[in-house]
Amino acid sequence: MVAGLLCTAAFEIAATPSLVSAASGGQSDGGEREQTLYVQAPDFSGGGDSIVLVWLPEPLVSTCMGRTMKECFKIDYCIRTTNPNGAQCRDLGIPRAKLPHYPADMRPRRAISVVLRAMSNDHGFDRLKSYFRNASPSSLSRLSPNATIQARIRYDDNPSFQGFNLVEVLSTP
Repeated sequence: MVAGLLCTAAFEIAATPSLVSAASGGQSDGGEREQTLYVQAPDFSGGGDSIVLVWLPEPLVSTCMGRTMKECFKIDYCIRTTNPNGAQCRDLGIPRAKLPHYPADMRPRRAISVVLRAMSNDHGFDRLKSYFRNASPSSLSRLSPNATIQARIRYDDNPSFQGFNLVEVLSTP
C-alpha cells in the first residue's frame, strides 16, 4: 500500500494543501538522505488519521520550537519574501531583526511539510503510526524536539518545486 502525501512548501500553500506524491515509491530529482522530521497532528478539517511531517531549514529550528507549524511557516515565508512589510509578516511574535538568515546553499531552502495518509506497515511506517496513535494531541500541536522521527527521505530539489518523499522511518521517540 502506498501512503499519499500532501505537500505544503510555503505559508500560502499551508492553508490549502494538495495531494502530490507517494511515500514509498515516488521518484524525484534529488537524492536520498537521512533526516530529522517533526511529527504534527493535522490542523485542517478532515485530517482524520493523517500524519503531518515537517522538515525545517536548520537556521529556523530554534526559532520554531514551541510554535505551531502555521506560525513557523509564516516566519519562513517572511524570511524569504521580497516584501517583508506585507500584512502576513506583521505580528510574527519575534522582531524582524531577530529572524534567522538562510545561506544560499542550504537544504531545504524553505520549510516543507507532507501529510501522510493510508500508509502501509512497511518501511517502518507501522512504528510511526503507533507513535502517532499513542502520543497526546497536545504534544503534536506545536513543533518540539520531543516529537521527531529519524527517516530516510528522497528530496526533490527542483527550484520550481521543493518537496520530499518518505522512504523509510528509521526511528521514533
